[in-house]
Amino acid sequence: MDAAAQSQVPDLIPARMLNEYAYCPRLMYLEWVQGEWADSADTHEGRYLHRRVDREQGGLPAADRVEAAFQTRSLLLSSEEQGLIARLDLLEGESGEVWPVDTKRGKRPPVPEGVWEPERVQLCAQGLILREHGYCCNAGYVFFAGSRERVEVVFDDALVARTHELLEALRACAAGGQIPEPLEDSPKCPRCSLVAICLPDEIRRLTSGDQDVPTVRRLILPRDQLRPLYITSFRAYLSKKGECLVVKEDGKAVGEARLVHTSQVVLFGSVQVSTQALCALTQRRIPVLHLSFGGWLRAVTTGMPSKNIELRRLQFRRAEDMEGCLALARAFVIGKIRNSRTLLRRNAPEVAPEALRRLEELARRAERASAPGELLGLEGLAARTYFEQLPRMFKGSAQLDFDFQGRNRRPPTDPVNALLSFCYAMLAKDCLVAVLGVGFDPYLGFYHRPRYGRAALALDLMEEFRPLIADSVVIRALNNGEVAAKDFLSRGPAVSLKPQARKRILRSYERRMANEVRHPLFGYKVSYRQILEIQARLLGRVLSGEIPEYPSFQTR
Repeated sequence: MDAAAQSQVPDLIPARMLNEYAYCPRLMYLEWVQGEWADSADTHEGRYLHRRVDREQGGLPAADRVEAAFQTRSLLLSSEEQGLIARLDLLEGESGEVWPVDTKRGKRPPVPEGVWEPERVQLCAQGLILREHGYCCNAGYVFFAGSRERVEVVFDDALVARTHELLEALRACAAGGQIPEPLEDSPKCPRCSLVAICLPDEIRRLTSGDQDVPTVRRLILPRDQLRPLYITSFRAYLSKKGECLVVKEDGKAVGEARLVHTSQVVLFGSVQVSTQALCALTQRRIPVLHLSFGGWLRAVTTGMPSKNIELRRLQFRRAEDMEGCLALARAFVIGKIRNSRTLLRRNAPEVAPEALRRLEELARRAERASAPGELLGLEGLAARTYFEQLPRMFKGSAQLDFDFQGRNRRPPTDPVNALLSFCYAMLAKDCLVAVLGVGFDPYLGFYHRPRYGRAALALDLMEEFRPLIADSVVIRALNNGEVAAKDFLSRGPAVSLKPQARKRILRSYERRMANEVRHPLFGYKVSYRQILEIQARLLGRVLSGEIPEYPSFQTR
């Protein structure tokens, strides 16, 4: 390892990361180098079990004065010589000797040593730190809360050598700047809290081909049950009570949502928010999106940005590569055109066959586009063809009540365009949340070029989902009678939704986002909201070189 690379790695490596590296090098890289984290039921349970040992208690006698029995909880120590730092759950000592005790949530494993290697290595690292501070430490214990057992781990020469070997390998991995490959069909993956970030089976499917990965295990996403909280009343006030968000109007509570079940908070207009609520949301990395009354995004309040600076460096590097940007842009546009064609084929029985042929031809031409201007022209032709056929998806009274003559905006001049603009704004908002959550800079795109105030990358990600999510919501709302001509307000040439109709469209939009579909590449069912996050993470894997090309989401 050269000096330049070595200088990028901190001098002190947490002993817990040594555990993670022995368990899965990719997990260590994601968590420590890229700063990724996601909670799961297991991590919540682990924190609950650690609530006692995480409280600092007890003193630490000098190394030459360990005589009477003592206990010290949550003790932070480091070793310059070993290059390690650790927070010890519990340190016990008596008669000149000390023993670190590490608490684990599960049961004693059925292995001859009684403890898995990652736990033994982590405990040994703690022992090495104690030795450097002059303490006699020849063994430690792992306490398994699930079976209420203590298992002794002796720090023999073989374990010490293995600990040093893994420590050196961890440093080389962290300095290498290349994420390790995912584990192959490992039973460790499904229960890992970072599985939705790592995407082990998905990456192997996209790099190895279908024949090498016959099945992709269903992705169990920790945020599957989370839902946005929309507040549309300008008289609303959002506050916090316990672990709940409370919405009040004129001093009276009109609704609440548990923080643990909230994915984002969306405020329309001049909604007021208490400092306590804002602090709780940012601490939990729940974004607060401030929209105008019409639905245009004005600001986003979040906690600290993602620690994954490596991803943003790759993003900026790719943005300077015109060929690389064009390859990504082609994928975005092809996905949009083919999904538009699919939506027409499914929902417009009288669609002109020539229009379907035209869209397929434009998608094929987009695959061969050699310049951004050419691709933009092909997308414009496809959009014109698609919107000419859009009224053929209207059914019943919608055909009579709504006259759609083509796409217009800024401002929309008819009800259908008002609905499209509103749903596109909601989709752009969710794509922005997805790219922010993954760690991208949302203002630097690859197809949409940077422009003041425009979240270009969110718009890139949004392209392939416009017909599948936004257009689908509009068509269903019109055909099911969720909105009528009376639900729109005209001011000069501009047409907008009335407040009550906007609430109905938001409910329809959220039903669509929560709808589970079978992923065309991976085979499992997943909601559209989670698909946005998956696609954003796959885009990151393209930039890191893990997968060769961006797989746009094309429904069948």
